[in-house]
Amino acid sequence: MKDPYLGQTTDMVLGQEFLTWLWFRSETQPLGFVSKEGQPFTISLEQRIVVQGGEGELLETASVSGSLSQLREVRLGLQTGKKVTRALVRFEKEDLAWQTTLKAEDFSLGSFRTPRVEHEKDDDPDAIFLEKLYLMEACLDLLDASYAMFLEVRLSPRWDAEAQEMATWMTGN
Repeated sequence: MKDPYLGQTTDMVLGQEFLTWLWFRSETQPLGFVSKEGQPFTISLEQRIVVQGGEGELLETASVSGSLSQLREVRLGLQTGKKVTRALVRFEKEDLAWQTTLKAEDFSLGSFRTPRVEHEKDDDPDAIFLEKLYLMEACLDLLDASYAMFLEVRLSPRWDAEAQEMATWMTGN
């Protein structure tokens, strides 16, 4: 569905708000994520983040890539009204960690990395494959839980206060 005011799809706008909120929430309340089963997990945005603002010829993009990056350019982009359009997201739960690139435009995942599956030479290949599928599904459950948390806030009267807190966070005050 197109937003007549922004020329963007509602999915894109929600995706940008979600990724921006995810970054905000991961820095201000790192232990504030809970799975559907009530288990805590953490999320961090790291190494690669892209922000965009404007439209058509006025579209501006800032991106940062690098393991030791301070993310200055994208933080400055947030301060000028840009929103996160793509990010490398890391999920951690218990002793497991997943990493994937998430795009705001269509919520597609790229570069999906699951925890390493340990196996012996004699292990059944189907068991290794099924373990990998289980780990992928576990990460998608964490993504679903974080998106549900976002929608709970976004679709409630609390959103105005949350947006104000995000604006304060973006400016570094």
